[in-house]
Amino acid sequence: MYAFLSHDAMIAAVEEMRGLADQKNSQIKRVFCEKKGYTSFMQSVENKIVSRIYGNQRGWSFSKNDFMDLGGDALVRKALSSLEAKGTIRRVLRGLYDYPRFSKLLNEPMGPDIDQVAQAFARKHGWRIQPSENTALNLLGLSTQVPVQAVYLSDGPGKIYEIGTRQLIFKKRALKESGFKHCESELVVQALKALGRDRIDSELRRKLSEALPAATWKKMVRDTKTAPAWVHDVIRTIAAQHIS
Repeated sequence: MYAFLSHDAMIAAVEEMRGLADQKNSQIKRVFCEKKGYTSFMQSVENKIVSRIYGNQRGWSFSKNDFMDLGGDALVRKALSSLEAKGTIRRVLRGLYDYPRFSKLLNEPMGPDIDQVAQAFARKHGWRIQPSENTALNLLGLSTQVPVQAVYLSDGPGKIYEIGTRQLIFKKRALKESGFKHCESELVVQALKALGRDRIDSELRRKLSEALPAATWKKMVRDTKTAPAWVHDVIRTIAAQHIS
């Protein structure tokens, strides 16, 4: 085609082609940089998510809602999917994961912490929950039996979930003790109510005392003032033992 062009026209055509090539290269570089920037940002979000997971230690259960302050919905989903593929986290149910506990004795991951799973559900859906009396006994180590069902009272809908060989059951109830600030308060109050006033002796108070840190008992004294009087008395007695 250049045979019919003058010298000046040919130079102009070549320059035009060079300009188009430079423009194309610029577009390629921009796309590459944008992709590289996205990948870098994606990695930053994933690192922040990992840091939060590690900070909550093994056994913690969570959903994407626990990380929405770190990035958009799509980024968080992609990061969680990546971490699952790497084996860092485990999918417990659809939309719910955990950072698995590990048994050195069996040299394998342990089953999900049922209470952590329940708490993750509550955060995800905005439910208020509290363990049933028998579930509270088990969580505090006051019952040696491992129940097939873990039951939680909830102001959300009634639900049943299969978690390995166990069932996680949410029962819709009006939560009389839902005004407590600390989840440990609900746990202890429910356990004491399950036992009853007449079964509270020095041995049981010792077991309860060892089940939770001293600082937690001190917080519960203030938190459980609206609990039944005898329940609050037991909590005050145990907290006082930590002070003396």
